[in-house]
Amino acid sequence: MNVYAENTFNVLDYGANGDGNSNDSLAFEKAWDETCNAMEGTPTMIIPKGKTFLVYPMTFTGPCKSSNINIRLSGIVKAPDDLHACQASERGKWLVFNGVSGLNISGFGLIDGNGKRWSDNSCKLKPIEGCTTLAPTAVGFRHCSDVHMTGIYVVWSPQTHILVTDSENVSFRSLVIRSPVTSPNTDGIHISNSRNVSVQSSIIGTGDDCISIGDYVSKIKVSYVNCGPGHGISIGSLGRDGNEVQVENITVRNVSFYKTTNGARIKTWQFYCDVKGACNSTKTGVHISNVRFSHLAGTSTTEVAINLGCNSNVPCANISLEDIRLKSATKGKHLVSSCNNAYGHNLGIVEPRSCL
Repeated sequence: MNVYAENTFNVLDYGANGDGNSNDSLAFEKAWDETCNAMEGTPTMIIPKGKTFLVYPMTFTGPCKSSNINIRLSGIVKAPDDLHACQASERGKWLVFNGVSGLNISGFGLIDGNGKRWSDNSCKLKPIEGCTTLAPTAVGFRHCSDVHMTGIYVVWSPQTHILVTDSENVSFRSLVIRSPVTSPNTDGIHISNSRNVSVQSSIIGTGDDCISIGDYVSKIKVSYVNCGPGHGISIGSLGRDGNEVQVENITVRNVSFYKTTNGARIKTWQFYCDVKGACNSTKTGVHISNVRFSHLAGTSTTEVAINLGCNSNVPCANISLEDIRLKSATKGKHLVSSCNNAYGHNLGIVEPRSCL
């Protein structure tokens, strides 16, 4: 039985060509409008297999009339490589879901950010006149709830691959997110101002963080993720504007890091900033406490395998290191740990020797 046979809206029926060259944006807009306004059953937008759809920046706007909406993505959705394709009001955006609840995206399809030209023109790599400072995020979820994305490939976004902000109850499972290690600012998944977000059973390798977690988040779960290459999994930078931030109940378990510059890290703006003079701020700082690193094993290419660098105004408190076994990737080389204004305790074996 085809569960999508009833109440389905195929983009081909709304004028999409799917040849990879024609602009199929209008067909996607029409198909979404029909899907979002359907009331019976579980409305499903179909993006069929065997076709490549060129889509310019657009927003899939809710709320929808049905409490459950499906997008069956089996084909390829490709972004334009024109650096001027985005209007001024759409800078930093490509595919955005705004105010949508009860959304399920699945189908083993591909979202292609077509990011090569953006990377080649990046101000971070080539700071020349006319370079690009703000490239589009491939997929954004804004003011959304009860969103589930499963089995989708997202490749070479011009900037962050998937953004979740001002949202709740969002889950990602069995995703593959890939971009070249040299592509700048291409976080796999960035989460901010959101709660109850999970990332499970996924493969992420980009030119930046596999997963980055910003301010005002809670109940974030990351498990069974293969991360690398990239910068690892990061919380922060926190407190950029000197204001109070709240980040709590973050769990990272059963994650493999391969060829990453870091493993799991927490960054505050006082120790990680790119604005001249900002690192010398006299503001109080960010209070970090109740952080547990446990059951870690692997190798490090750098001498400092454990680095706890905290602000002198507000030291890190109640840090726990438990059953950690790290060795040098270079045979016979000695590893060390480094603590700066960090306090806590150790449990079990900690190698290299703890500095707490």
